[in-house]
Amino acid sequence: MRMIKQHELEALRLRYPAGTRVELLQMDDVQAPPIGTKGTVTGVDDTGSLMVNWDNGCGLNVIYGIDLVRKVVE
Repeated sequence: MRMIKQHELEALRLRYPAGTRVELLQMDDVQAPPIGTKGTVTGVDDTGSLMVNWDNGCGLNVIYGIDLVRKVVE
């Protein structure tokens, strides 16, 4: 796993503040929600992972540098 630099972490926190809606594009986990699942960001932890409450009830984080999401404009 790639370590995040402080300026990258700050940029992620600005880009994905709590309440931001996202859509899953890729997640490397057997328990991942289906691609296309939407969720709401609750925060960004110190490793750069997005903490997301997925609409289907899943609670897996989006791992920085591995998983992919996109912002949803609703």
